[in-house]
Amino acid sequence: MALVIICPDRNKDYWIRAFNKTDPSVEVLTEDQVLDNKSVIYALAWKQPPGIFNRYPNLKCISSLGAGVDHLVEDPHIPEKLDIVRIIDPILSEDLFEFALAVIMNRLRSLTVYKVRQIRKEWKKSLYMRIEDLKIGIMGTGRIGNHIAKKLHGMGFNVCGWARTRGKEEVYKKYAGSGEMDTFLQNINMLLCLLPLTKSTKGILNKKNLQKLPEGAYLVNLARGPHLVDEDLISLLDSGHLSGASLDVFDPEPLPSGHPFWSHPAIDITPHVASITDPARVADQIIENYHRVKKGEKPFNTVSRKLGY
Repeated sequence: MALVIICPDRNKDYWIRAFNKTDPSVEVLTEDQVLDNKSVIYALAWKQPPGIFNRYPNLKCISSLGAGVDHLVEDPHIPEKLDIVRIIDPILSEDLFEFALAVIMNRLRSLTVYKVRQIRKEWKKSLYMRIEDLKIGIMGTGRIGNHIAKKLHGMGFNVCGWARTRGKEEVYKKYAGSGEMDTFLQNINMLLCLLPLTKSTKGILNKKNLQKLPEGAYLVNLARGPHLVDEDLISLLDSGHLSGASLDVFDPEPLPSGHPFWSHPAIDITPHVASITDPARVADQIIENYHRVKKGEKPFNTVSRKLGY
């Protein structure tokens, strides 16, 4: 019984080496190496071609190759009987916190502005903000968002969060549901999006919501590209309502060379690098789930198709 890796745009060698080191008894194949489609019971996938899972009649479970699962949940070709599971990277939340902190400090001290001035050979100083000047709102307070919110709070940042449901109380103020979104947005000047991508969150970073932020607010999107309505962001930046944005995710990816984000002076772009899953860190949980499925047991970290996460 085999595990197949399906990820057209990624190097599979790192994953194969990690699996072989974790458990050499597991047959790990790429889709072009599969000789008997009936032997495949487990798939590890990222941005899979449409309908590819129909090749494997005995497939029991599909795991996302990364933390996001929208590419699987939204695939209409995946039968309901198949389990979809996510990877829980133990370091992912900390990686994203460190990246978010870097973006925040860059914003406070205008480091990107000074880099542009360096290229222009322009010696010019600007006033800077301090930690107490920022009111950070984290949209999405699940495992990752909650970790980042608590770390920032511990550093003295003024932090609040918003999510679909309130959940348990935390050290930072939490807002929940559509009825409290306006209050959440109106009381922050930096919005950090960490939401899962679902039908209800797609396009949530739109003009209607973003214009509720105070004038001069700053947007950071570390979640998924489809959360953002691109033309609405450009409109709000050009009007001066938003002062800038730092974007690590896009729709589509890679960002096309002709996209206006590339040349917009108020947008900082990074190529989806806020966190990168290390195969060595997560190989054991994938192999464990493979063995559970092989024995007919329920895999860990199963995703709700209804909720989308």
